Amino acid sequence: MKNFINNTLAACTIFIAAMIFATVSLADYSEHPEATAFVETMVTKHNFDREQVLNWLAQANHQKSIVKAMSRPAEKAKPWYEYRKIFVTDTRADRGIEFWQQNKETLAKAEREFGVDPAIIVSIIGVETNYGRNTGSYKVIDALATLAFDYYTYTERRESRKKFFTIQLEHLMLLAREQNQDPLALKGSYAGAMGWGQFMPNSYRNYAVDYDGDGFADIWTNPTDAIGSVANYFTKHGWQKDQPVATRATIDKTPSSESLNKMKRPTATIADLMAQGYKPVDTFAPSSKAFPMSFAAKYGTEYWIGMYNFYVIGRYNPRTKYAMAVYQLSELMRNRICASAQNC
Repeated sequence: MKNFINNTLAACTIFIAAMIFATVSLADYSEHPEATAFVETMVTKHNFDREQVLNWLAQANHQKSIVKAMSRPAEKAKPWYEYRKIFVTDTRADRGIEFWQQNKETLAKAEREFGVDPAIIVSIIGVETNYGRNTGSYKVIDALATLAFDYYTYTERRESRKKFFTIQLEHLMLLAREQNQDPLALKGSYAGAMGWGQFMPNSYRNYAVDYDGDGFADIWTNPTDAIGSVANYFTKHGWQKDQPVATRATIDKTPSSESLNKMKRPTATIADLMAQGYKPVDTFAPSSKAFPMSFAAKYGTEYWIGMYNFYVIGRYNPRTKYAMAVYQLSELMRNRICASAQNC
């Protein structure tokens, strides 16, 4: 009987807690317990009108689908050969070549001014939004408020993510003021990424450029500004002009998994990796910085060596499968263009 009472009390406690969290989650975000500190930051640090910030938060809506999407590690769970089929396809390559041809002057200008390979710029936009076809339908303020204030009520509390999305909400309001935009009208992904290149609000403020000179960095509907912004992002993150990205490799023994797929600034050299048994297909200077990777192919394991520029692609999204998809799509498009021109 005592166990029954204890179990019943425990169940009631959990139910009450869940109801409290549900109430908080569905409440007006201007009244959310954790919004007070955020509002104070916007007022005292950035000189926003308190009523304006409260009004914006009051109109932000909690979205359960955003929490579910964030808690679903689809990209991480898929093996490479399945992940690759999503992004490195004939259709996406054809659309990329069409986008390249339509914007060839802008891409050539970006290559001259930023030093970034146009194939990589086109590939990023292709992987991120399929050339503007899927830029996201969520209100950015809904996504960021949900993830800043309520994400941890559904999952274990993740302070780093909570802090990240709170900062993004702060940047959203700052960019709205700077660009004379309505933060309630901006649309993006379930994580709050915006436009053709899927910039988070802080990336927009740091890297978006008005590349056509009309006075507004429009990454939502203007491919010229999107191209310039992606190129600027890569330059600011260290893209090395005319340098390689990656190469296939073989290895004469099974490497330690601890040494693979570390998407960090490379510290080892090609010479170091060759001493470990790796044999790169392409030839590079022995002193070139690089790191080893492996990917689950359909009938075995692929080994690759990522160069410094591969790491820079990873600054856009720190997953080796993502960076490899960007690289392989860029190579597919480049090879098709070269084949049709018969001059590569």
